[in-house]
Amino acid sequence: MKKTTFPAFLSTAIVCYIFWLLLTGQIVAIFIGNAAPEVLIAGGLVSVLVALFSARFFIHRSAFYLFNPVKLLALLFYCIFIFGWELLKANWDVARRALRPGKLRINPGIVKVPTELKSEYGLSMLANSITLTPGTITMDIADQDEKTWLYIHWLHVDCTEPEQAGDSIKGTLEKWIRRIWK
Repeated sequence: MKKTTFPAFLSTAIVCYIFWLLLTGQIVAIFIGNAAPEVLIAGGLVSVLVALFSARFFIHRSAFYLFNPVKLLALLFYCIFIFGWELLKANWDVARRALRPGKLRINPGIVKVPTELKSEYGLSMLANSITLTPGTITMDIADQDEKTWLYIHWLHVDCTEPEQAGDSIKGTLEKWIRRIWK
């Protein structure tokens, strides 16, 4: 088991506190000058406690990696625009298939898709992004033959060749995730 370092603890506590502020709506209250001090203090305490117990599981190296403004902006751009667009396209495709029951065109199957990502965080982000888009579920990430593969259950398998299936499923997700998690 990894030992918790102070930078890992501090960055985990900061991220937890930011999430606390977002979830409780205090981030807006801070900007308009109407923040509740008891909520801010409780959030700080909870964030410190969570960081004490979880920092060693989340932060492996470079504790402040995402605090780099370029990486943070790339992450925000990915979450809002890139993933949002891919999510919209996948929702439209699945809705179109579901609303035409007489012409239900599905061909479910499992495809093996290669990925160039090496970072655990990048692989996790890609796998979860694929799973969150309707019509696909990432089932496994495997290292075989000195290459990383994703096993994906796909609602409509239109090609079984790994590279083509990967291009169809991943779209631009992998390219942008690579920019975030080099």
